[in-house]
Order: sequence, then C-alpha cells, then structure tokens
Amino acid sequence: MAGPPLADEPGIGALTLSGWLREVVGLYGPSEALVLHEHGAEIRWTYDDLWAHAHAVARALIACAVGKGTRVGVLMTNRPEFLSAVFGTALAGGVAATLSTFSTQAELDHLLQSSACSVLLLERSVLKKDFTEVVVALEPALATTAPGAVASLRFPFLRHVAAIGGGAGAIEDWAAFLARGESVAPERVDATAATVTPADPGVLFFSSGSTSKPKGILSAHRGPSLQLWRWKRFLAAKPDARAWSANGFFWSGNFAMMGGTLSSGGSLILQKTFDPVEALSLMERERATMAFAWPHQYAQLEGAANWTSVDLSSLYYVNVALAKHPTVHTDWQEPWSAYGNTETFTISSIYDSGTPEAREGVGHGYPLPGNIFKVVDPLTGAVVPLGERGELAVKGATMMLGYVGVPLDETLDAEGFFHTGDGGFFDTAGRLHWEGRLNDIIKTGGANVSPIEIDAVLKGMDGVKVTQTVGVPHDTLGELVVSCIVPHDGAVLDEDAVRAYAKQALASYKVPRRVLFFAADELELTGSAKVKTADLKALVVKRLA
Repeated sequence: MAGPPLADEPGIGALTLSGWLREVVGLYGPSEALVLHEHGAEIRWTYDDLWAHAHAVARALIACAVGKGTRVGVLMTNRPEFLSAVFGTALAGGVAATLSTFSTQAELDHLLQSSACSVLLLERSVLKKDFTEVVVALEPALATTAPGAVASLRFPFLRHVAAIGGGAGAIEDWAAFLARGESVAPERVDATAATVTPADPGVLFFSSGSTSKPKGILSAHRGPSLQLWRWKRFLAAKPDARAWSANGFFWSGNFAMMGGTLSSGGSLILQKTFDPVEALSLMERERATMAFAWPHQYAQLEGAANWTSVDLSSLYYVNVALAKHPTVHTDWQEPWSAYGNTETFTISSIYDSGTPEAREGVGHGYPLPGNIFKVVDPLTGAVVPLGERGELAVKGATMMLGYVGVPLDETLDAEGFFHTGDGGFFDTAGRLHWEGRLNDIIKTGGANVSPIEIDAVLKGMDGVKVTQTVGVPHDTLGELVVSCIVPHDGAVLDEDAVRAYAKQALASYKVPRRVLFFAADELELTGSAKVKTADLKALVVKRLA
C-alpha cells in the first residue's frame, strides 16, 4: 500500500534542519517563538532571537572543531537552549544526538558511548539530578582537566563539555562556551550550512528502551525536516498556535510535533519538567491554545488541585481529555489516529485533523506521501492478501539511515523494508489498522486478542487513570487476558465492575479474565511514558500466584 508521490505533497519547504529554520525565521521573524518561566523570570525569544542564538551556538561549535557529521550530544529539558543547541549543530554541519534527561548514570554511560559525541552540551540541574556530577562520576578526569582539554579513554571522541547552570573542571560554563565562537566569522556558519544536503546525517535519536537498551537511530536531515513541515497540516494549525508541552524534545515524536507550532508561526510554552498544577497555571497565564501530553499526564491534569479554578478558555487545539474542562469549548479534532516509529522518524500513516474516518475511529490513517507498506507473514516473510493480519513493514522518505553499530542489511529486508515488529492489516479502502506489538498480541483460547483494543475501551471508564492489558501463561487457554489498572485518586473500582464495563463493547473472548489494580509507583515507565511490558508481566504472574 503506497502513499501519494512525495513530489505532490503540499506545504513542504527546505529539507535540511538549518534550511527549515531559515525559512520559518524568514516568515515569522519578529513573532514570539517560545517562552519559558524559570526562577521567577520570563525568557521570551522571537524567531529572530532563535536564529541568533542558534547561530551563536554554531560559531562556538565550529570553534570547537565541529565539522560535517561530527556528533554533538544535547542533554537538556525543554528549554530555549535545547533548540539553539540542536539547530546550532545543524548550522555547523554536525549531527545532534539528543539524550534523555530521564537517564540514570548507567543509561547515560551507554548513551555517551553509543553516540560517540565530540561535544556534550548539558543542562546542569534537572530536578534532583546534577548532570555535571553524573558525567564526572563516569569520567573522573573531567574534575581536574581544564576546559577544552578533555582526554577520556571511556569516551574517546569527547573533547568539549559545556553546561547551562555553571561548569566545573573540564565542564565549561555556557557563556564561556559561546564566547569561543566570537573568533568565528558569521559568514563561515552560512557557508557551512550551505554544504549540508537532505541526505546527510542530521540527528541521532534513541529509542525509549522499553524492551532493551536504547538503540541509537541515525536519520538524515530529510526525515525530521519533512515531519516538521507536515505537523502544521496534521494539526490544521494556524499562527494562533500557542502550544504548551513538558514532554522532552529529546524523543523523536515530541521533536516532530514541535513543527506544528513553529511551522505555523506560533509559540512554544515550555515547561522543563511536568508538574500538573504548574502546567495548568502556565496554560492560563500564557493563554495557551494548544496542549500536548501523554495519557497519564492528562489524567494528572484532571486530578490537579487547581483543575476547577483555572481559566482554560483559550484552549482550542486540545485532546478530548482537556476538552472536558468546563471552560474549554472546541470543535477541533486531534489527529490521534496515526502510526509510526522512531525508525521512520515517527509518523508514517495518519488522518489529518478533521478527517471524518478518524471521528468514527476507523483505523490509523492512510500512508503518508513517499511511504510504502507491506503486510507479511511473520514467519515466512511472504506478503499476505489484502485484509489479512500480519507484520507491518514500511519504507519511505523518512526512513532512518540505520541503527548505530548495526549493518543496514541486518535491519532492512532485501527490498529495503523495515520490519516493525507490529501487527496489523490494511482494509480495502487503503486504511492501516495497527493492533500492537506482535509479541504483545495475546493468544487465548485459540483466538488472537489485541491489548490495544481492550485498553482503548477501558480508558473510557470513569476512575481509570492508566490501563495496560497483557497476556500471561495459562495451562488451558494458552494465555490469560489480564488488565492492569491504576485508578484515579479516590476512585472506587472493582474487578466485576471493570469486566461488566468491558462486556458492553468487547466480544466475550476479549473481555479480561482478570483485572488487577496497582498504585502508580508500582508500574515502572520508560522516559516516554511506556510501561515496561516484560516487567509488568512478571509483576502480574507474581500477583496472581
């Protein structure tokens, strides 16, 4: 199943990250691009400011010998310098390696070794973490080495480290790092950026690590640039887009969705780390029109102490969860019916906002321009007939260049398709129906059950905050369908009531045989708010025993 030709796609501009930034700055220069409230002060950048700050980072990176293809680690929350660092890296010809601020010391060790970054730009204090201390613990020589003279055997490519919030030892203060660029002529940045092509490596994002150690996924400039332009269309966004989000731009999906705001001339309302009370106050204070959150965050917003007192009447581009707020009145439709992977730099099929089929909940959209899907038998690799279920495989314009350290022929099949490990099918209208990870499909009593379908039903039940359904071994059924629920604070739920609710919408064999209730801190999440399925299954088996 193929999407339309890429050449026919509307609304697409330059296909390098520096080119994208140049175009949006040219369109919206004096308009506000972002705002951050920090330590009682406001930081507001226009698009022109964003360009100037990214240019300053690029000059500093060039002074640090960053060249075409050099990797620059960016370890920051959603703050203005994250954007200037990533786009400054693009202007300097380098590859921005975005690193999760959720990382433990061991995980950061893995990310730094995998990314092989030559420069590391970090935010020193994130909640209770001091990342300068974490980095020094990994490489003690940084504590005594002078700035710019890093020589590490553990991280042999690393030459420079700079920190927002103050440096120490070899870790340079942010202002001192930027001062390095004063000797570099601005024209050199422009000349460097002009050499970058859409096919050149542009970004290195990491998987969330829900099933194994995070994998480094290298993408050319064309992938993220296409998605930054596309999200304006997906969201039907206009210059009035003022988007709140606390979800880390170091994840590919959140980075791409940023384009819905900036490609349309709107403004990002940044929150470094998620706090529901603060988030609602920010939306009210900054007159947010758009909000992005994960499902568990929407539940926390609804349970926040100031939920009933804030005025959110400015919100328009919002999820149905926020649309329940008494002051919100909107007819906008979130383009949630979509499918994608970090390997395809997120979305590969979608319904744009306003698509009737999405309102009716029919599948997960049509293939995007330039994409081709096939559905194959997971065991033989043979393409199955239309309408039959199998493994989804995809190739197209936003496909990764490859996993770090893995030959491409070990990742793609002989036709260049990436086998996703996800199950699903296409209907006769050409719509994709995604049914979840193949290894998560529950085989019970001879039938295949999609946990995605069950959870979609249970999320609509009052009092359900988080739900994840899994299959665990069973002597006679093969697998037992078990739904794991975190209730809202104060909600009273019981197993029989949940099963009765599920029976209203699900066939009998899909109704969970057991329903278990957990406290929020019992379910370990990845940094991108995914439940670690293997850990959950082990917890379920233990609870049932």
